Amino acid sequence: MPRPAPATITAYLAALEPERRRMIEAVRDTINGCLASGFEEGMQYGMPAWFVPHSLHPAGYHCDASQPVPFASVASTKSGISVYLFCMYIDADRVARFQREWKATGTRLDMGKSCIRVRKMEELELPVIASAVRGITVKIFLAEYSRLIPGGGGSGSRKAARKTAKKAAKKTAKKTAKKAAKKATKKTAKKTAKKATKKATKKAAKKTGKKTAKKTARKAAW
Repeated sequence: MPRPAPATITAYLAALEPERRRMIEAVRDTINGCLASGFEEGMQYGMPAWFVPHSLHPAGYHCDASQPVPFASVASTKSGISVYLFCMYIDADRVARFQREWKATGTRLDMGKSCIRVRKMEELELPVIASAVRGITVKIFLAEYSRLIPGGGGSGSRKAARKTAKKAAKKTAKKTAKKAAKKATKKTAKKTAKKATKKATKKAAKKTGKKTAKKTARKAAW
């Protein structure tokens, strides 16, 4: 049976081997050291992450309104760690600048759209990661997110949030109704059984009384 995913960053780190933990802690320290106020750190999609909380952006993530808008995250992988900089993905100029700065260090860059894959500590260019995150406020980030993502900060996103809430409410109502119906059925069955037992007992008593009376009458006749 697979072990449940860690619910906290502390638990996530505790489950890692020392070298992998050291790499992820280095990324965390770097991002936390230059992160603008308003962003929050926590677990998201099973990994340590930074995001815009619902308190600042109620509509949530456009892909899943129940999730806050992701900003960055870091995860241990089979061959090393992956750093996901969603904050950079939504700005093409920032991506280009990041690539230039990383390559200028002489370290090989293994990168997807916003995912930087690193195999060992020596390949982790922390100053470049800090440069990509530094200076991005919640306001700037949400403005970029709203422009690039369909419904990222407008009515479309709010509509998605309402839809998700409505779906959740419907599911809860259905579950409650099912529970109530089950309880009512159980109560009715109990009541019916009680009534049947009472009726059977009364019938049996009547039959017994009739039989006894008949026996007594026969005895008296003798």
